Amino acid sequence: MTFVPLLLLLLLLGLLLLLALRPRAPGRLPPGPPALPLLGNLLQISPTSTLQSLLKLSKKYGPVFTVYVGSRRVVVLSGHAAVREALVGNAEAFAGRGRLPTVEETFRGHGVVFSGGERWRQLRRFSLTTLRDFGMGRGALESRIQEEAQALLQELRRTQGQPFDPTFKVGCAVSNVICSVVFGNRFEYGDPEFLELLQMINEVFQEIGTPWAQFYDMAETFLKHLPGPHTKVPRLLARVRSFIARRVQDNARSLEPGCPRDFIDCFLLQMEKEKHRPGSEFTLENLELTVLNLFFAGTETVGSTLRYGFLMLMKHPEVQEKVQEEIERVIGRGRVPAAEDRGRMPYTDAVIHELQRCGDLLPLSLPHRVTRDTLFRGYLIPKDTEVYPLLSSALRDPAAFPRPDAFDPANFLAADGTFRKNEAFVPFSAGKRVCLGEALARMELFLFLTAVLQSFRLRPLVPPAQLPADPLPGGFANVPPRYRLRLEAR
Repeated sequence: MTFVPLLLLLLLLGLLLLLALRPRAPGRLPPGPPALPLLGNLLQISPTSTLQSLLKLSKKYGPVFTVYVGSRRVVVLSGHAAVREALVGNAEAFAGRGRLPTVEETFRGHGVVFSGGERWRQLRRFSLTTLRDFGMGRGALESRIQEEAQALLQELRRTQGQPFDPTFKVGCAVSNVICSVVFGNRFEYGDPEFLELLQMINEVFQEIGTPWAQFYDMAETFLKHLPGPHTKVPRLLARVRSFIARRVQDNARSLEPGCPRDFIDCFLLQMEKEKHRPGSEFTLENLELTVLNLFFAGTETVGSTLRYGFLMLMKHPEVQEKVQEEIERVIGRGRVPAAEDRGRMPYTDAVIHELQRCGDLLPLSLPHRVTRDTLFRGYLIPKDTEVYPLLSSALRDPAAFPRPDAFDPANFLAADGTFRKNEAFVPFSAGKRVCLGEALARMELFLFLTAVLQSFRLRPLVPPAQLPADPLPGGFANVPPRYRLRLEAR
């Protein structure tokens, strides 16, 4: 027998042996397609259309089914009912964090977003308390957002009606809000280091949504030791972390125990308090990576939603006009918008909700993991099984939204024109892992959007019908398409 056929035979025997020896899950797993050894369901899940592949499988196997991402077993939840029953009805069991291989080299289970167990509980509790102390959801932070909105308006006026790309102007404004909390200061919009940071964050967000990133998540075993595009995200995150590390060092040198200036100071003081406690989670690594989590989430998520919102308001000028009529009626021209105005502006509130629903920023959510053997809908999901709650399937569930694929603010309006909540609205996820910055994001979206529309009409450079209606499809993240617009002063 020649060498090549012998090698192929040995490879085949090895794959069959791996299949035979693969640990079998106890109990009855949810159904799913047959999987190949090592490759899992790579043939059924397309890296170029991960969400669509999973939605297609859900039509065959139901709202709860099992797939293998490489060698990793994953239970997928599709539809509002299944997602809510798991994340809210069984919140503790589904509160673990699954793996996201494209960023694992950076985080390795540290930081508030990608940690689990007691580390996650301590970091989340501390982060929520500290953010609230700095005004999240209250008047102190509202004033900062209002001031930043006015700075953004000043920057927008400089465009003087000429076409421009809003990406970095909006990014600077949104990022400055979280920077004021985390770093204790804002940055000028032209600051080259700040613009470089925003560029890197924007690139990371786009990269982790690419088909290559999805392919890497499924074929990590083969690819992690090889060169390729999957090395770009860790390199970019390392540069952002380096900036954060320098800020931490600056804070440590000028720290005053009785007067914390920002989130970093508060964390440093907690580190000092627990320096003699064995196993303390308040370490330099968790500080840097938690700040990276907050900086990233506080910049790109709201910024992407606002950019998508501008696009949709240009595509639907009648909606833009109705929002501006409500702004005129409730706020007028003589004062800046305030958070309390939202309760008297049901149409604007509905539009913002619909922008988030259609923007569908994190269609797969971040991966979850069950923290114990879990009985769910008659199936036994073994401890440490990863879970993909398809947030997109809830946001576009026809049982909850009559026109799920159309942009329609009526999805959040009652017959009498009042705002109507909808349990299927889960852009921030739900349960124990719900986004800890939800209150801040909601306030930012309202105050920034109303401030811009109070002062300007958004004008497209092409007929509205020619504007794209959907974000660029991705795997982990949906990114708004790049575009240019011009502003007309009101």
